[in-house]
Amino acid sequence: MAATSTTATLTPLLIHLLRGASDHASVAATHAKLLKVGTASAVSSCNHIIAAYCRCGATADANYLFDRMPVRNVVSWTALMSGYSSAGRPRVAVSLLRAMSHSGVPPNAFTFSTAASACAHLADAGLGRQVHARAEVEGYASDAVVATALVDMYGKAGSVECARAVFDGMADPQRNVVSWGSMLSVYAQNALGREAIQLFAEFRTKSNVKAPNHFMLSSVVNACAGVGRLGVGKSLHGTVLRFGHGCNGVIAVALVDMYSKCGFYEYSRKVFNRIEQPSVICYTSIIVAAAKYGFARCALNLFNEMIDQNVQPNSVTLLGVMHACSHSGLVDTGLHLLHFMQSKYGINPCASHYTCAVDMLGRAGRLDEAFELANKVQVEGGDTLMMWSSLLSACRIHRRLDLATRAGHRVSEFNQDVAGALVVMSNAYTSAGQTDNAAAVWSNMRLQGIRKDPGCSWIEIKDVPYVFYAGLVSPAGARADEVMMLLDELEGKMREKGYNGRLGSTRVFDAHEEDGEDGKGVMVGVHSEMLALGFGLLVIPRGMTIRVMKNLRMCCDCHDGFKLISGIVEREFVVRDLNRFHHFKMGSCSCNDYW
Repeated sequence: MAATSTTATLTPLLIHLLRGASDHASVAATHAKLLKVGTASAVSSCNHIIAAYCRCGATADANYLFDRMPVRNVVSWTALMSGYSSAGRPRVAVSLLRAMSHSGVPPNAFTFSTAASACAHLADAGLGRQVHARAEVEGYASDAVVATALVDMYGKAGSVECARAVFDGMADPQRNVVSWGSMLSVYAQNALGREAIQLFAEFRTKSNVKAPNHFMLSSVVNACAGVGRLGVGKSLHGTVLRFGHGCNGVIAVALVDMYSKCGFYEYSRKVFNRIEQPSVICYTSIIVAAAKYGFARCALNLFNEMIDQNVQPNSVTLLGVMHACSHSGLVDTGLHLLHFMQSKYGINPCASHYTCAVDMLGRAGRLDEAFELANKVQVEGGDTLMMWSSLLSACRIHRRLDLATRAGHRVSEFNQDVAGALVVMSNAYTSAGQTDNAAAVWSNMRLQGIRKDPGCSWIEIKDVPYVFYAGLVSPAGARADEVMMLLDELEGKMREKGYNGRLGSTRVFDAHEEDGEDGKGVMVGVHSEMLALGFGLLVIPRGMTIRVMKNLRMCCDCHDGFKLISGIVEREFVVRDLNRFHHFKMGSCSCNDYW
């Protein structure tokens, strides 16, 4: 009787110890004590032991115990599935769901949510659909926990429409802050920023949830960063402060990134300066922001401050500092960091670091060194394409057609994402007067079905984005003719200052106008950033900076044009292109023509 009483007293205490154990030695010791008191074989005890072994990463021990259980219930199966998923073996976790169906133990909602999460780790929509179908058959697909896990799974697998279908299928009372946040993350992770912003607006007006959490807010702020929606981003910053999330590190990093990508580095710095103890992620975010603006000295000072504060940099931090050096011509500083990052910081250079170093040398015109490094380092896949594409651009800029041809051959070995590089190759031939070779590049592109992404630029007016494409001024609406008249007038003033570039690809003359000095004609094929700037000059009041976003690299003609126009109209412009930011003021650019 006394032994039974002791067992009844000790078992709950030992289970409590298991729940708090986080290392293998403690779990094994407690397991041994449960064996000693004779309760280790009970289903509930075994489940706790399995969960504890899984928590400390000992899935082999958990599986050993699981295989020797005389009776298993749904908790046993789900605990082991969760353990394998957390240990980076999600495919084993999903296989346990299949084995469970043959064991006669029916799964529950937590089983399906665990299986869906495992499929999310794999980013395998096909396997996820099998789990989804099984959940439908068992009647758990409409459960809030399962549906939210399915939304996340489809999102990570890139099946955004399937994720939205699951989300829309949830009844309004079931949609909690987690499910809304999961769908927002799906849009943000798949570069669908406008959809994320629209969904957040729906959340504010239609949801029964009283307040967003910090995960939701960080997702929407990241979405604003992706599409350059400064107005919405500022409004969200206010929402962050109103709901008391101003000190949250995740949101602070998102705000730093958002303001920098929307052309407000000074706001990014203000947000960063309010963080009491910046983490490596915070420092990395502001360093990358400084690099995008070409503020190399600022990035280096932040990096030194970070080291002084005993914050250990990571691989991305060092890449950010190298990018800052690359965009500012500090080649030797950047190369020094590359050569000593392992001995100083314990970080082995990866493909991205070597690609940045090659780009750095190429920008500086040290093309022979760049080629030597590119041929020496071991880089594979998409990183190889990026490295040789950057070299190709540098060869065109520095008029080294011999090396451009070699780089072009390396780029042509790839069969996807090569349109931009091939256009650069064509331009290199054109610059060298080899128009036949340039035409041949375009001909091969057409034969292979390779199409160049259309260039577009957008400008935000009163929280509304206006998107312009080359030669299409229609987004300006009723003011389209005014935009073209203004650009025509500005081009004349630019010519007086020695501008030799082209705002438009050509001019069209009507039947009563001669193509000569007296015939001006009408500009056509104007680049998208110029159209956005013309519209901005008309509608944005003087004294306010005009901010333009562009999806491709800014061309030299437009860059020179923006410089001259900033001096002519005495206004400031900020342009975010594919690579960096340009701040134009009184005839000069912050990049110092080095980009």
